[in-house]
Amino acid sequence: MTKVAHLIGNGKSASLYQPSKGLKILCNLPPFAIANAYTTVMVDFKMMKSIHDGVLSVPGDWVLGARPKKWMELKPNFYLKYSSQIKEFYTVLPKYAGNYTDFNCGHMACHYIANKLKCDEIHMYGFDSLFEFDITSASDMYLQSSRDNNNTQRLTAKWRPIWKGVFNEFPNTQFVLHRPKSYGDAKIPLPRNVEIVTK
Repeated sequence: MTKVAHLIGNGKSASLYQPSKGLKILCNLPPFAIANAYTTVMVDFKMMKSIHDGVLSVPGDWVLGARPKKWMELKPNFYLKYSSQIKEFYTVLPKYAGNYTDFNCGHMACHYIANKLKCDEIHMYGFDSLFEFDITSASDMYLQSSRDNNNTQRLTAKWRPIWKGVFNEFPNTQFVLHRPKSYGDAKIPLPRNVEIVTK
């Protein structure tokens, strides 16, 4: 039996997700509520700070990366307050990622699903930077991030090659990228285990 996951990212096209069978894994806070989510993946200090400061609340279970783990170590009271929500820390860093700063929430969530959850099929929504020169995110609504042209170019140049690494590391996993009709072709060569569904 095929084990299916739906990874809902923060790009504009996350809205393509429709309720479906399989695990629902969220990156930070998607632009709309997802029922019966398996977990929310977070990798940034700024997400932890926003939760700490009461700027936002992230419901359900969490899978946290290396920087949130460090935050918890520095702020044990914060850890105690939210420990019941922490499903686990996932600190795997593939060699092709280079560092935790470049290994963004989408990368880590996708790697976690393929590597730890061993899903056979991963549907991905809201990963616009694979198709467009666009790294705007639903998280921009509550977290301030630089989206100027230089930063966009830098992040896109680093993020796209990491996707190629993720797809190639798991050749037996079927990745399904959901994109709107208005988007062009993928900006990186896609291996045979990556399918594009246009809606």
